[in-house]
Amino acid sequence: HVQLVESGGGSVQAGGSLRLSCTLSGYRVSDYCVGWFRQPPGKEREGVGAIGGDASQFYADSVKGRFTISKDNAKNSVRMQIVSLTPEDSGMYYCVADRACKSSPFLMWKYRGEGTQVTVS
Repeated sequence: HVQLVESGGGSVQAGGSLRLSCTLSGYRVSDYCVGWFRQPPGKEREGVGAIGGDASQFYADSVKGRFTISKDNAKNSVRMQIVSLTPEDSGMYYCVADRACKSSPFLMWKYRGEGTQVTVS
C-alpha cells in the first residue's frame, strides 16, 4: 500500500516561488507515475501535471512554463517547483500516484495524499 504525504505549502507573496514535495512510502517512486492536482477555493479540483516512472513529464496548459515536476529517487519523493505565483494559484495541492500516468480525475488515481495548502497574496 502506497502512502503519500505532501509538504512545502504555505503563504507566499505574488511573484514568489514555492516547492512542494510528495513523499512516498511503501513503494519506490521510480516505479510509479506521480501527479499533482489542485483545488482553488470554490472551484473544482484540476490536474496540473505528472511525472512518469521514466521521468517523462506532463503539464496542464495553464501551468506550463511555471510548474516543474521532478523526482528525487534517493528521497523517494517528487517535487513540484512553482514560480511566478499569482493569487490564482492559491488552493489545496494534492499528489496522486498510480502505476501509469493518465488523464483521469483525482478519484480515479489509485493512491492520493491529503493535500498541502498554498496561499498566494
